Amino acid sequence: MRVALARGASAGMAGVFVAAIALAAAPPALADDAADSAVTWSVTPASAAGPDGRRVMQVELDPGQRVTEHLAVKNFSEREATFALSAADGYYTETGRFTMLPADRTSTDAGTWITVEPTVTLAPNETRVVSFEIAVPQNATPGDHAAGVSASVRSTSAGADGTRVGVDSRVGFRVSTRVTGQLAPSVGVGEVRAEYTPSWNLFAPGSITYAYTAENTGNTALAVSDAAEATTTERGVLLPGESRDVRSEPQPAWPLFVLTKDVTVDAAVPDSTLAAAPVTRSVTVWAVPWVHLAAAVGVALIVAAVASGRRRSRQRLDDLVARAREEGRREAVEVS
Repeated sequence: MRVALARGASAGMAGVFVAAIALAAAPPALADDAADSAVTWSVTPASAAGPDGRRVMQVELDPGQRVTEHLAVKNFSEREATFALSAADGYYTETGRFTMLPADRTSTDAGTWITVEPTVTLAPNETRVVSFEIAVPQNATPGDHAAGVSASVRSTSAGADGTRVGVDSRVGFRVSTRVTGQLAPSVGVGEVRAEYTPSWNLFAPGSITYAYTAENTGNTALAVSDAAEATTTERGVLLPGESRDVRSEPQPAWPLFVLTKDVTVDAAVPDSTLAAAPVTRSVTVWAVPWVHLAAAVGVALIVAAVASGRRRSRQRLDDLVARAREEGRREAVEVS
């Protein structure tokens, strides 16, 4: 992954990860944008010989074990640049993208297991392989532990009010360390909530959406998905201890006064045959066909009005016939 940094450019998340973090009012020592040409760089997993094509580094180690790994930093810029190297605990965001803790937050897990030199200075278009060490503590718990390793550059930008703001832009990749021992994948699902939205079209179904919180209660990473009716949706990866609020896309449903839906959540260990036991939750929601009831009432009123009108017309006709007969009898009496 490569990123360009120029005059306060911000970076978005991508395959490995990229992040741009505003740091606060910048001190005078920070480089000025007007004098600072664009810096573009990449950071990838590597062997001692150079980049090896991986996008993610995955290692399996015993408690107490140490291993030396490598990363490659490439400066695509036309000027020399110094990059700060760091490691921190990794996590998945609510949108399912991987990132690492910012510099102002303290790592407590796999980010503390990684030791890397603090900076590297590269000439224009130079690639440098940097070694780093992963040291698993003796008391590390079995299962998956995630961290990120990054190279960053700090720049400044001017706000609308002229305030100088420092921006720390990072590019890095995920380091997944699996500590040997018993693996216990498990997923927890909170209460499922549902909402029904009617359609104003009598001949079209309404829609139902459901929401719940999924939590990784095991010690492995889990790729989570759910199934409702015949629709299966991938919900991304959760690391041990992580949770995510899930909300479904609207699904068609006819208003049958009360709807009961089953939602089944599956969770599998990525790149493995291991899986957590699926969890099924049922949810019931009112789906009153108000539009259809209103239409039925309207039709009933029309039918009643038509029937009443017919009765009144028939009564008027009967009255006219009776009056004509009465007049006929009177005329017959007068003639006789």
